[in-house]
Amino acid sequence: MTETADAVEPQTPWHDYHAEAHVLSGHLQRPIEQKIEQQSPVVLRDHRGGHLVRFSEEISIEGLISFSKGKTRVSGSRSMKTNGWVTLSTSILEGLNAFEVLTADRVVSQVSTEHPCEEGHFPHVTFLGTQFSNLRVSGFPVTLKLNFGICGKRPDGDRSYLRDRAFLNGVRQQTEKIARAEGLPKELKARYDERLVNLDTLIRACGENGSRKDEPKVTCSLVESIGEIPIPGVTSYGNVLVIPDFGSVALGEIEVGEKNFKDSEKPSVYFEIRAIHMQMGCVADGAAMGATAMANGRHKP
Repeated sequence: MTETADAVEPQTPWHDYHAEAHVLSGHLQRPIEQKIEQQSPVVLRDHRGGHLVRFSEEISIEGLISFSKGKTRVSGSRSMKTNGWVTLSTSILEGLNAFEVLTADRVVSQVSTEHPCEEGHFPHVTFLGTQFSNLRVSGFPVTLKLNFGICGKRPDGDRSYLRDRAFLNGVRQQTEKIARAEGLPKELKARYDERLVNLDTLIRACGENGSRKDEPKVTCSLVESIGEIPIPGVTSYGNVLVIPDFGSVALGEIEVGEKNFKDSEKPSVYFEIRAIHMQMGCVADGAAMGATAMANGRHKP
């Protein structure tokens, strides 16, 4: 039987490990109507930790989106060096082929959090291990500039990332660069303008104390820029590729959000990374996400 936090003495520090991963999901609307169920899903939710792995091979969604191998793994354990609680989530997608337009030999999303043993409600996070191998658009290589420090260091004073002005200002700078880019399609501009409004609200609230009822979230990316691709009309805006007759592809997308719990005064922060997020139109309609990994964990007191 899985133990729960209620079985632990109130004054004893405890930690619930929480990690999830899957290699492909989405929903196609055309040329066929089909939900893409999560492939190789795996979940760790336990204060004892552990290690879980799932595999899949030769998956094809009606010959439209396929991959040759997929692997997910999640784990939770105490660090021998710092005695902190470490959670690791990994999603590996090999041999990806989406409509013969977007292909990759290997894509990896990886996120790891460490909650310090003392004053460790909010964790340090790293995305080290995330990678894109031989990513191509219609056979042309895609060159990426990655920024593994997008989330910065763990906020001082054991503050939430979503109450940390330095983190939020960095995300806002990245978001504004895309929102103000010349030629950005109107549907993408509307999305990024909305993100800017949300970020400005969170930045204004940085100096406020006390809990909040909402569960805010922000989106940023490990990908700072994408190299030029010699296909007429293909353009990039930060981490987003716009491909005529196909749609848009967001690369290295990270969601940072909060979850509230009744037995905790502070929210828990989670980090989810999606290596590939396709929003398709014309050749196909629908959305699909490749290589998704999430980690957070709950710590008390």
